[in-house]
Amino acid sequence: MSDSSPKSKNIGHEESAVTPLERYALLKQKPCTIWLTGLSASGKSTIARGLERALINLGKAAMILDGDNVRHGLSRDLGFSHEDREENIRRIAEIAKLFNDAGFIVITSFISPYKASREAAGEIIGKDRFLEMYVSTPLEVCEARDPKGLYEKVRAGEIPNFTGVTDPYEPPDSPCLYLPTQDLSVQECVKASLEIVLPVVSHASL
Repeated sequence: MSDSSPKSKNIGHEESAVTPLERYALLKQKPCTIWLTGLSASGKSTIARGLERALINLGKAAMILDGDNVRHGLSRDLGFSHEDREENIRRIAEIAKLFNDAGFIVITSFISPYKASREAAGEIIGKDRFLEMYVSTPLEVCEARDPKGLYEKVRAGEIPNFTGVTDPYEPPDSPCLYLPTQDLSVQECVKASLEIVLPVVSHASL
């Protein structure tokens, strides 16, 4: 990932008068970022929506950062080159960190194909807050689903730089959870995710 140091040397860092523990106590939870990575059509967004709903139903303050949505706003100026993908993930990590600092549970749904970018995201967010989950659906299953017709366009030569076909995807070495959606239902994926997330965010562990 490229150097993310501020261009200006004439800036400082202001500290809040509110402590993290005060925010955690207010929301009755500890924050974390659940980082869902995997190929297009692997099921990331579907799992993210189910997990967000489950957490809200349990009284947790949670929100999703989704790849397509972010590229409509925050990253609307970025393409899909290696450098642009890295910058997109850096921006997402910084936003996730801010929401974690506010006490929220963040669920990210991004292909995030490069190990180095995900590792850098973990460093930005904080390793104690970063839960990397691999939606490990095989390419052939993702391509058979193709809900947006993207794989069809790739095979027709209409989309360059497409992860898993014309660009690489680097799977995580040791994610905290594998989610093979060709074998597990959405409900099963959400249940498995909650079993990892809830002990981390439990207010009782403050």
